[in-house]
Amino acid sequence: MTERVATGALGPAEGFADDYEALRHGVGAVPLGRDVVRIAGPDAVEYLQGQCSQDIAALVIGTSADALLLTPQGKLDALVRVTRVGDDDLYLDVDAGYGPAVVARLSHFKLRVKADITALDWTCVALRGPAASGVATGLDPAPGTSFMANFAWGAVVGVDLLGAGPELPEGVRRCGADAWQAVRVEAGIPVMGAELDDRTIAAEAGLLERCVSFTKGCYTGQELVARLDARGNKVARRLRGIVMDPSTGDARAVGSGAEVAVGDRVVGKVTSVAWSAALEAPVALAYLHRAVEPPCPVEIRTGDPATGVVAAEARILPLID
Repeated sequence: MTERVATGALGPAEGFADDYEALRHGVGAVPLGRDVVRIAGPDAVEYLQGQCSQDIAALVIGTSADALLLTPQGKLDALVRVTRVGDDDLYLDVDAGYGPAVVARLSHFKLRVKADITALDWTCVALRGPAASGVATGLDPAPGTSFMANFAWGAVVGVDLLGAGPELPEGVRRCGADAWQAVRVEAGIPVMGAELDDRTIAAEAGLLERCVSFTKGCYTGQELVARLDARGNKVARRLRGIVMDPSTGDARAVGSGAEVAVGDRVVGKVTSVAWSAALEAPVALAYLHRAVEPPCPVEIRTGDPATGVVAAEARILPLID
């Protein structure tokens, strides 16, 4: 499905500004689709240690870390968050719709391993903003929540409430998906199905520092990660931010898959779009060829002669600190 800039007349929908302000500077709640998988048993930690990029054995009970599940060739199966809830009990949560792929991936290599892998019928309410931690601290217990996991991606912070039916905390503003999309794109937070798929190399999306331990033992897909690291992570493309000039072309017609060009040369494709309240302009995430050195001018081709070409600038992420 094509994703397009969520604007009225090149401006945000009603309520967007208050939602955005809450998520960026206060606290707002967004129901996010997250699939949760449990792996438990005497071999759970050891098995997961050999299957993902993060040092699971070093996780303290009650803490979380982002990790990558990779193919043997080093391509991405899933970006997951691993939470250790007991000595031999862990939860993996992933963007909605990718839980079955995580279960299949973990089950594929599970031979003579004493651990059960179970998909849980849970969901997630995401609290975002600098005041989220204080709100979460006051939830004791949090109705419908089985566990809480901290979230931090650059300047975007929060707490996720996961369980069979997490309830919206009293007094917290329920925010629309458009406002969260704006915050996500500004911060350069990739998601499965948009920025991340089975063709993605972790270095392209800037995931190595937060998701990979270079001191742990071997894991599936490690060879490509280690080889690229030794070569300075010189990949063919990089995830970048784009700020559009709304006075050129028709930015409302820009959707995921739109071509990005420098002169006559196509240098990449848009993966996600949003309206930035802070920049007062449409913004996007895109994979661009490594020859493109931001900041630099680019053009976005809408693919429709009637809507023309949108002038823009490619930038290093994040777009907003």
